[in-house]
Amino acid sequence: MQDMLVVGMLKEGQFQKFMGFMQSDAGIAERKKVADLSKTIGTVSPDHSKVMFKIAVHDLDALRAFLDGSNPVSKPVFDEVMESYEIYELEQI
Repeated sequence: MQDMLVVGMLKEGQFQKFMGFMQSDAGIAERKKVADLSKTIGTVSPDHSKVMFKIAVHDLDALRAFLDGSNPVSKPVFDEVMESYEIYELEQI
């Protein structure tokens, strides 16, 4: 497992749709392919334009596919709601 930080910049007014997908059965199933959901910590900016998740990733390629549009389940939603994203590797010191 590798700890990662994902920061997503959302298109204006798309927070509810983003969260709806992330909490849906389909979203949860895809997220389980990427990371250990019991170790996920998430937050959102006050204006709902950015989301941030610390995740324990077990499949980095699946994470990239989930975010970049090559995953067929997340692509339709992310095309509509995501402006951009950044992924950071976390290292405990």
